[in-house]
Amino acid sequence: MVTITINNQVVEAEEGSTILDAAKTAGIYIPTLCYHEELSPSGSCRLCTVEVITNGTSQLTSACTYPVEEGLEVRTRSEKILKARRLVTELLLAQRPHSDRIQELAKELGVEKPSFTLKEKECILCELCVRACREIVGVSAISFIAQGIDQDIDEPSVVHSLEKCIGCDSCAYICPTGAIMVEDVGDTRIITAPSGKMEFKLKKCNTCGNYWAPEKQLEYIAKLANLAPETFDNCPNCRD
Repeated sequence: MVTITINNQVVEAEEGSTILDAAKTAGIYIPTLCYHEELSPSGSCRLCTVEVITNGTSQLTSACTYPVEEGLEVRTRSEKILKARRLVTELLLAQRPHSDRIQELAKELGVEKPSFTLKEKECILCELCVRACREIVGVSAISFIAQGIDQDIDEPSVVHSLEKCIGCDSCAYICPTGAIMVEDVGDTRIITAPSGKMEFKLKKCNTCGNYWAPEKQLEYIAKLANLAPETFDNCPNCRD
C-alpha cells in the first residue's frame, strides 16, 4: 500500500493502481467517459484530468492512466482542472451535441453550449468499443485507424471488420454516445456503426421459433468452448 493525498485527504492506495482507482475507493468523484473498470485504461477523452504535484512541480494528467506513488499529491477540483474539463466537454458537445451522456457531463460542469463550431461526428474516438471487442469478446473486429503519412484517410476513425465481427452487439452496449446502434428485425440483426452497416443472420429456436442470437456469434462460442453445434438449437428460455 502507498499513501497519497487527494484534495488534502489522506488516501491509502494499492501499489499498481491508478489515481482514479484510489479516488473511487475513497469516494472522491472524478468524471469519466472513455473509462470502464473491466477494460485497460486509455485516457483518450481527458475528462478525468487531475492536477498532480510531485517535487513541487504541477502537471495535468489523466487519472485513469497515472499510477499512484508514495507521497503523491493530487487535486481534482482546482480551477485549472475545471477549466481543462470544460474545454474537453465543449469539444465533445460540439462534435456530438445530441448525446445524452455528453449533455449530462456538460450540465455537470456548467457548460451550456460550445463557444465554437466543429463538424458533428457520430464517434468521439473513445475506443471503448475497440477495447471491449479485443479484451472481453476476444474477436478484435474493431480497429482504431490513426492519421499518418502512410494512411490514406482524412481523419482518425474506428472501423469494424465484417469478416471478424460476430454481431454480439457489445460495441453498441458499451458506446457512451450512441454512435453504434443495434436492431433485430425478423431473422436479421443490423448493426449500424460510423464505418457502415452490417447484417447478421439470427438463430431460430427449434422449440419456440423465436430468433434469438446471431448464428455467427453462437458458432464462435461453440468453437471457443468446444461445444457441439446443436448446443444452441434452442434459445435460453426453451432449454431443459
